[in-house]
Amino acid sequence: MNSLFKNNLLEQIALLQTLGSLDSVVSKATEVATQSLKSGGKLMFCGNGGSAADCQHLAAELTGRFIKDRRPLAAIALSTDTSAITCISNDYSFDEVFARQVQGLGRAGDVLLGISTSGNSRNVIRAAEEARAAGMSVIGLLGREGGALHELCDVAIVVPSQVTARIQESHILIGHTLCGMIEQQLGLV
Repeated sequence: MNSLFKNNLLEQIALLQTLGSLDSVVSKATEVATQSLKSGGKLMFCGNGGSAADCQHLAAELTGRFIKDRRPLAAIALSTDTSAITCISNDYSFDEVFARQVQGLGRAGDVLLGISTSGNSRNVIRAAEEARAAGMSVIGLLGREGGALHELCDVAIVVPSQVTARIQESHILIGHTLCGMIEQQLGLV
């Protein structure tokens, strides 16, 4: 009998073998993000739970360093300010926790990158709605069939799986690839 680790590994390998079909959409997302950064814009990340952690991770790769030392790139994870999160959740609702930050911090030409394994996280959807209203581009890093968030995205990267853990594992691979491609397109590596 296989161990849980071996079963998970086999499941992830099978999923990884399908991700090559996402090459053009990952390239399009890179172009959108890179154009924003070239024009003085910023990347704003939002997501819940493990996706919030991925937002922090990817924003840090851009403001810090990914492949080699270089200038910092404008990126922020909207899940990191606990005072804003608790204030907005308390005074409005948790559905507005990212939307109000987008309203306050986002500008036309910026990019919102929403991460949701289901594509149905109401607070990420609300952030995408506000981003579009502000003239921002929206990139979705999604799973399953893309959910309601799919239609709000300029670029939707949908991992074709129903298993949250496998989707999240693929999201970080795709996120790292986006960071590397952004550095390449900006001529920083």
